[in-house]
Amino acid sequence: MDFIAQYGTTVVIITAIAGFLMAFGIGANDVSNAMGTSVGSGTITIKQAILIAMIFEFAGAYLAGGEVTETIKSGIIDPTLFAAVPEVLILGMMAALFSAGAWLLIASYMGWPVSTTHSIIGAIIGFACVTVGPHTINWDSVKGIVGSWFITPIISGIVAYTIFISTQRLIFDTENPMDNAKKYGPFYMGLTSFILSIVTMTKGLKHVGLHLTGLQTFLISLAISAVSIVFCYFYFRSESFKNRVQGGAFGGVEKVFSILMLLTACSMAFAHGSNDVANAIGPLSAVVSIVDHGGIISSKTALAWWILPLGAVGIVIGLAAMGYKVMGTIGGGITDLTPSRGFSAEFACAITVVIASGTGLPISTTQTLVGAVLGVGFARGIAALNLNVIRNIFASWVVTLPAGAFFAIIFYYILNAVFL
Repeated sequence: MDFIAQYGTTVVIITAIAGFLMAFGIGANDVSNAMGTSVGSGTITIKQAILIAMIFEFAGAYLAGGEVTETIKSGIIDPTLFAAVPEVLILGMMAALFSAGAWLLIASYMGWPVSTTHSIIGAIIGFACVTVGPHTINWDSVKGIVGSWFITPIISGIVAYTIFISTQRLIFDTENPMDNAKKYGPFYMGLTSFILSIVTMTKGLKHVGLHLTGLQTFLISLAISAVSIVFCYFYFRSESFKNRVQGGAFGGVEKVFSILMLLTACSMAFAHGSNDVANAIGPLSAVVSIVDHGGIISSKTALAWWILPLGAVGIVIGLAAMGYKVMGTIGGGITDLTPSRGFSAEFACAITVVIASGTGLPISTTQTLVGAVLGVGFARGIAALNLNVIRNIFASWVVTLPAGAFFAIIFYYILNAVFL
């Protein structure tokens, strides 16, 4: 293949840069979702959030990011369509990464929490339309994505509303909120541990050879949950806890939820790192594989040793450099958050992820968390919501697919002019 023989090394280097840009955008935008509620509620500072997220995102991406990754995200197009012209797929993947990375940088700069998955899918649709034609795109998958704009925020919003109302009824709106926090807190911790164990095992550790059945995952999660309930029961009655919650009944109760929310945020960051790093390294690994195999295209590709660390480092740097903007939107732009409200939102997001994993529902963690924060706001009344911010967020979701496609077409034609 003349193209690969002539430009192979150059193409891999440029695609690696594009993959790093995409990973940077994921860190700047998507990672901030996991920590935004913790920062907005005052549980931790932005610096602490960045440090915690860097550890768990990097661990998720590097330890559990996968030995094998799909060439084309979410089955939007069939890679075998490019069997006769692998150079077109190579340039298309490069264009898709540059496109999605550029859109994520714009969205992050504006403070819009958008879906990184939808960004790369939009980009793939864009280059596919101008190369093999719109008829080759799996439009049913696209319909599922559009449906997820409405379904997942509604599900997570309802769950968050329910959790928040339960904390009000059982703890805050009682005569002795602190006593009730000690009484019900272990059960919230047990339920949290149960859901997070399922999330971590099904979403965070699915790439490391941990092949557990649904029953095994359930039983292990149940055991972890039982241990956490017992631990929590004794901890809430210890001198250490009494010293920690000094300073008023409600302040002390909120500190109980601070612990729960931080646990949830760390688990979600790990699961996110293990899953969404594929948005950056999937197209990159596809290009590397095609070049290494002299133009042969396969639907799944083994990762080169340097690709996963590249994605993990890109995510961490993006988070540290620009993550604070989207954190601000999630943590305080939609509605005012306290630790109990932030916990309700984060926990609802985790539950929705479990529901989606079990049913095959296409999901964006970004849209799930935004829906959950909205649910908490609704529980306090419509006046508690910043409708201008909400309008901008929904508009950015709708724009993400066409924006990814638009930029991909531009980048594809530029790359085509340079190389072909």
